[in-house]
Amino acid sequence: MRHRVVVTGMGVVTPIGLDVRTFRDRLWSGVSGVGPITLFDPAALPTRIAAEVRWPDPLPRDRKIAFALEAARQALEDAGACGSRPRGDGGVSLGVGLELFSMEDVAAARAETLPPTRAERLTFLQTPSDLCVHAIAHRYALPAPPLTHVSACAAGTDAIGAAFRLVADGRRRFMVAGGTDSMINPLGVGGFCRIGATSTANAVPARASRPFDRARDGFVLGEGAALVVLERRDDARERGATVYAEIAGYGNAFDAHGISEPHPEGRGAYQAMARALADAGVSADVVDCVNAHGTSTPKNDPVETQALKRLLGERAYRVPVCATKSMIGHLISAAGAVEAVAAILGLREGIAHPTLNLDDPDPACDLDYVPHKARRHPQRYVLSSSFAFGGQNAALLLRHADA
Repeated sequence: MRHRVVVTGMGVVTPIGLDVRTFRDRLWSGVSGVGPITLFDPAALPTRIAAEVRWPDPLPRDRKIAFALEAARQALEDAGACGSRPRGDGGVSLGVGLELFSMEDVAAARAETLPPTRAERLTFLQTPSDLCVHAIAHRYALPAPPLTHVSACAAGTDAIGAAFRLVADGRRRFMVAGGTDSMINPLGVGGFCRIGATSTANAVPARASRPFDRARDGFVLGEGAALVVLERRDDARERGATVYAEIAGYGNAFDAHGISEPHPEGRGAYQAMARALADAGVSADVVDCVNAHGTSTPKNDPVETQALKRLLGERAYRVPVCATKSMIGHLISAAGAVEAVAAILGLREGIAHPTLNLDDPDPACDLDYVPHKARRHPQRYVLSSSFAFGGQNAALLLRHADA
């Protein structure tokens, strides 16, 4: 028996809002979270802008852990707002970024200076990738074996998809799932600069992330986290929980075309989206809106457009396509999770959020990308997609709670 799986809690930490309500309001208004980098001195780099999280208090060195813990807190409190948490043995499925390498630790190691305290041995030189997921599991007493996903820009979507399958198949009663990342540090930004992936439009930061626009020159790095609570629909109904949306299907694909560029025909992107539809048992005719990967890179945007045309056929020109990264930048391992929350908010409220800075569309990008302003658009099904380095691709099909 396959259970229907619903979203009953959501939590976010983003460059445009530290909670779901603020994130939603600024998403609808088209607020950009991009600005000059303040977390380190980027003067020697060609890219000196990013979408930073404006946190009110000092954060630990590895910011993504704090982001994930806060998003998990919000999601679980939201899911239990009616007075009870989801029942049964819950688990965590988290997409997480690469280990954080500290330049200070590297310098100390070369000087043969040992960590001063025993507690720092765990994070000396780098932070283990699974540290974050275990912190969430222990803090919130989630006993099932946790899952860590490191599929780059598809990790947050893969984490939600894997959790969805566990609940749908009856192997878990509920799951906390999503992604977290922070690569706004010298090695992170410097590495992306080295391969020419990031925008160098430093003069006007808010206009640098411009998916599908002719003048785009690369993505803007962001940071943050989003987690959602997934549970069986029957359980949610029984305990009177608020249902935000249903996860109808999940698909992934691995085309292995190149390290940092998509397959030129969008093969893996198409396969992931088609498999999400097949998993839900529906055709592409039901898709009412798409939350695009939309990185603002010269190669991704035309290829994604091509994959959507193949998937949707002639309907592709009538289906709104939203690019959340135009406002919050590219959150790497957290991107798919934050964009899934954006898609759920739009699905629930009947809004297609804007794609900022789309002033002069690339002729190869000729779909309806909802330029500049949000639009009223009732929806029953939304597709949210993530296409990662190395040819890793993932997609979620979301269904309205009343459908």
